[in-house]
Amino acid sequence: MSSKIIITNINIAEKGVLLCGLIENDLLAEIHLERMNVWPDADFARNHGNLPDAGGYAVDSDTPVLGNIYVGKVHRILKNINAAFVETAPGVFCYLPLESVENPVYVKKTPAKKIAAQDELLVQVQKEAVKTKVPTVSTNLNLTGRYVVLTTENTTIGISSRLDRQTRAHFRELFESRGAGAYGLIVRTNARNASDEEILAEADTLTAQMNHIISSAPNRTCFSCVHRSMPKYLAFLKNARPEMLNEIVTDLPQIFDELGSFCGQYRDLENVPLRLYDDPMFSLANLYNLDKHMQRATQKNVWLRSGGFLVIEPTEALTVIDINTGKSISGKDPQKHFRQINMEASKEIAHQLRLRNISGIIIIDYIDLDSKEDQQELLDFLKKQVRTDPVPVRVHDITRLNLVELTRKKVEKSLQEQVKSLDVSKKLC
Repeated sequence: MSSKIIITNINIAEKGVLLCGLIENDLLAEIHLERMNVWPDADFARNHGNLPDAGGYAVDSDTPVLGNIYVGKVHRILKNINAAFVETAPGVFCYLPLESVENPVYVKKTPAKKIAAQDELLVQVQKEAVKTKVPTVSTNLNLTGRYVVLTTENTTIGISSRLDRQTRAHFRELFESRGAGAYGLIVRTNARNASDEEILAEADTLTAQMNHIISSAPNRTCFSCVHRSMPKYLAFLKNARPEMLNEIVTDLPQIFDELGSFCGQYRDLENVPLRLYDDPMFSLANLYNLDKHMQRATQKNVWLRSGGFLVIEPTEALTVIDINTGKSISGKDPQKHFRQINMEASKEIAHQLRLRNISGIIIIDYIDLDSKEDQQELLDFLKKQVRTDPVPVRVHDITRLNLVELTRKKVEKSLQEQVKSLDVSKKLC
């Protein structure tokens, strides 16, 4: 599989939006949007290494950003659901499940022994606001590197299950031989591409960053952002598999310099081709027809090559996907025809879930198949298609009404919600 990352500005409803897209086998597989401002930021540079002098990037919004760490104030405790609401900015509330709170870092503590209203503590955004739900935060702070993740409350050593048994045993011995530290570590799949020295060096760097965050927290005012997460395009690159990445292309000189600096920090990324597109006659967005792709990715109907089509309907509780025969013409065997459309639809559904970043509960209304064997084959085929999704997808079963249930992990906003949060829905939807 060949893949390419493109990063460019697009103008939507007279607003500048930074788009990071992943193209796999000439097909746009993922889209990430953010409206960005450039500003000098010492904390950002300190947290993310040596970046260009022009400064870091931060989302121009008071909305809690995924991965950011804030000095939050506990607004109130809800004992009936064992949760708290925490303010990360005046009037901006986040949900904190109390069952996961083990050893929070307090900035200011009330006399109460347990977490209480008016406590000020460090919280990190774990899930963005989705539909009517507020963001979810955690007191288990983590810093994610390319090879390891450092955690504050879970102090154990974890190893990616995608690594083979021998590699897992090696990494466990590597870190256990160092002795118990103040923080926990999770060894990521990308560690297989790095030397022990590189992995240990990154763990030490993350430890120093976390020590700085915690030690400086008492000197920060309430609602301060003490750690900003990377922009989406850098985070996306941090998680990329270089052996599958053919090229990174941008037409933004400052981001080009930043990408070069970032890739130079990692031996497995420094050889990935990085290109600055500079054709003044034809923009990068036009070259990849991004406006058209954006419109299609926010429309309700998705046409299939056979003439059938999908209808994708997000609701407050779940997303419903309906498959229709449309213009497709049935032959002598209607069931065989329906089976072919369902198979084609399954492949497109897996693509649309990732492209639109649809998460939560998803219900698929396939064209009815009479044969139990055909139903099981369809279910197995769908499971195979979603297996390549980097976000965990679980296909559950077929209900008595012949509806297929699946769930996709909620982390970031869907593409439609990203568009709405940028206040550009009138242009695209």
